[in-house]
Amino acid sequence: MTNFGPYDSGCTTVYAGRRDPRFSYCLYVPPELRSAPVPPELVVVVHGSPRTFMDFRDRFQDFGLANNVMILSPLFPVGPGGDGNPDGYKYLSEPELRYDQILLDIVSEVSKRWTCSFDRFALFGFSGGAQFANRFLLVRPERLWAASLGAPGSVTLLDHNRDWWVGTRNLEERFGVTPNLDALRRVPVQLLVGSADLDTSEITHREGGRNWMPGANDAGASRPERLGALHETLSAAGVGVTHEVILGVSHDAASVIERAKPFLAAQLGELRRKAATERSSSL
Repeated sequence: MTNFGPYDSGCTTVYAGRRDPRFSYCLYVPPELRSAPVPPELVVVVHGSPRTFMDFRDRFQDFGLANNVMILSPLFPVGPGGDGNPDGYKYLSEPELRYDQILLDIVSEVSKRWTCSFDRFALFGFSGGAQFANRFLLVRPERLWAASLGAPGSVTLLDHNRDWWVGTRNLEERFGVTPNLDALRRVPVQLLVGSADLDTSEITHREGGRNWMPGANDAGASRPERLGALHETLSAAGVGVTHEVILGVSHDAASVIERAKPFLAAQLGELRRKAATERSSSL
């Protein structure tokens, strides 16, 4: 994958993942990717249940252009295991699938094709995508330089007294990793939800459901309540968290994305300042 065509820059075409073609992605590639005065960085944006992944990419195009940032928007389709499961990616795993590794494979593919080093990246998710971002943050914090979570329906708390997915007690058993608190504390986290995002019809877990487990609703009844509970457990562990309830906003991706951009720009600026300082000190 070395030849570039007319659909490989700007808002690109859709690519099948090389490691697992069931999963695809699109990009925004800034026109001055290599000639800009600052090196490129990567922001991954993850769709919700409707899978409007290209729209998510497009909504971040202005951010990518202004900041020399590649935007990667993966598509996690319904039922890749053949069982019609619409929620597997939100919980990071299902039989024979690890969605954290699927994303890292795609990031590696993009890095190699565009000859960019993306050892760490920023992660944004809305709704179901924010559930993915919440759980990726807990399992792979060393791969992130920022995380922004918009209105997740369910949350996994940093709680070592409860099993996954409600808590993190058996993280090693489920994912082969132990909670890396040092890495987690190095990731600035933003939590966003609308004050009017109060419909609970899709987020209330009921016994017998695919994702039911004891304690499934304990974080709260609504999205604002659940995000508040996540804020509490992350803050208690020493994670730097910005928590904003957006007045009058319901479950609206566009409003949340516009609040995510200034946060990501601030974290990007800090990342680049540190990198510039390190380069100067090594001379």
